Amino acid sequence: MAASSSAMQMQSLLLASPMTGLASKRQMVQFYNVKPMPRFQRKFNIQVRCSAEEGDQKEPMPTAKPSRPPVSPKVSTKFSDVFAFSGPAPERINGRLAMVGFVAALAMELSNGQDVLTQISNGGFPLFVGTSIVLSLASLIPLFRGETVESRSGQFMSSDAELWNGRFAMLGLVALAFTEYVKGGTLV
Repeated sequence: MAASSSAMQMQSLLLASPMTGLASKRQMVQFYNVKPMPRFQRKFNIQVRCSAEEGDQKEPMPTAKPSRPPVSPKVSTKFSDVFAFSGPAPERINGRLAMVGFVAALAMELSNGQDVLTQISNGGFPLFVGTSIVLSLASLIPLFRGETVESRSGQFMSSDAELWNGRFAMLGLVALAFTEYVKGGTLV
């Protein structure tokens, strides 16, 4: 109650000033309701004991037990866990294939002058399937052995950077094919 009355008095002083001209001495305009805020008080029961006084025997300090190094959780090598929607395999394999495919499509376009769909229809499909099988197996073997993707990542070549590069390559490959389709010819 005291907080709301003091807020009202402060508001009336501010509004009744000659500079504002919003309120006279008899009338006060209230813009918003002022509600009292609850006060939170800290109540600590702390006792401090000085152990440096003469005559006190020094008590041995409790020693911390040596902690064991954190044990990394076992990585599941089940087929359903590796290929789960949020598992390690699907996005990584698709990203790696997209990175290789994007670079190969641009290189073939620059060297032969053929767009992506023409490259696939002129004998590129067996090469695509063979590359997909080899890269998929090379990506799956470490995962089925129980290795994590993060275990081989460094500072520059990290697993997160590989994910983002794969995502951009997937978008780039789709954008390249769509642009060539709309344009009716090669991009470069």
